[in-house]
Amino acid sequence: MKWERTPDAPAAAPPAAPALDSDALAPPSWHSLVEVMWHFPRLLAGLGPLGPRGPVDGPPVLVVPGFLATDRTTMDLRRALARGGWRAHPWLMGMNKGAKIDTLDLMCSRLDAIYDGRPVLLVGWSLGGMFVREMAYRCPDRIRAVVTMGTPFSGDLKTNTNIREFYERIAGHDVNLPPFERHQGKLAVPSLSFWSRRDGIVAPAAARGDGEVDKSVEIDTLHMGFAVDRPALSRMVREIAIFLTAIEGKAPVMGKIPVK
Repeated sequence: MKWERTPDAPAAAPPAAPALDSDALAPPSWHSLVEVMWHFPRLLAGLGPLGPRGPVDGPPVLVVPGFLATDRTTMDLRRALARGGWRAHPWLMGMNKGAKIDTLDLMCSRLDAIYDGRPVLLVGWSLGGMFVREMAYRCPDRIRAVVTMGTPFSGDLKTNTNIREFYERIAGHDVNLPPFERHQGKLAVPSLSFWSRRDGIVAPAAARGDGEVDKSVEIDTLHMGFAVDRPALSRMVREIAIFLTAIEGKAPVMGKIPVK
């Protein structure tokens, strides 16, 4: 009898790797260089006094800068808020070099100094947005709402920005192990996030925070643009007013008394 060889069974295909959502991953690292180059021409916008800006009777807002940024960097942002009728305050804590053991304590003291009986709107750009979200857990009774701009608060902190290793060297801690408790999920105060598909540093989904904010709004700008792109700033100030109107049931009362 002729022996016939049984055909080999086809090799099993290797298990498919889980699909990665490109929206949840940071842009390539070279995009961060583009961001820095784009930012240079706007550096002069930070000149001028660092004190509060806007009408003296305007509702208070505290603006917190991003990683390695200062109050000089957020000058245009505070000017835009001031034009919208807000009394915009700087954080007055120098350069943001990452989370430190006393960061939130110092920010609570800053909030106390600004609080005049009216809850304070917190606006945080990039890393500053991480801080203002944590503030919502510490003193929600003094916070009107939290606004984040290009902030990577959602998803995997190891992969949702392209400067994670640089941050860890400068800040001196693992991105997942800040020197204070880190909370996740929806805040107890109203929260609004601004994000961009053109962000060269932060993954869009990380800044959008699906299910972790009351509202998210896409802004057509670069990461640095959240602080210095004037059309984007004007749009965000309008969107903040729209958000507060929807949340509070009436348009916010803005300041009218000019600074003397």
